[in-house]
Amino acid sequence: MRLINTVRLVLEEFRDSDTPPYAILSHRWQKDEVQFEHIGTPAAKERHGYEKLACFCNIAHQHGYLYAWVDTCCIDKTKSTEESEAINSMFR
Repeated sequence: MRLINTVRLVLEEFRDSDTPPYAILSHRWQKDEVQFEHIGTPAAKERHGYEKLACFCNIAHQHGYLYAWVDTCCIDKTKSTEESEAINSMFR
């Protein structure tokens, strides 16, 4: 599972058994969201959705979460199996 580090705004990977507590952003997709390929690059800050992501991570960190999950950027949508697995896991 990939999670966003709420301090550094970069992705980190965890095995299921090692997954730390994390906050989840439930949101409405808008134009120009920060996606998987943008995280950790200068292009992320140029996206319209960066402010939403940064604010969410800041609030999550203030509430004691070092990690967060956002569907727009924690799922590599170029891999159909990963996308399908992530959608199915939302029901757990």
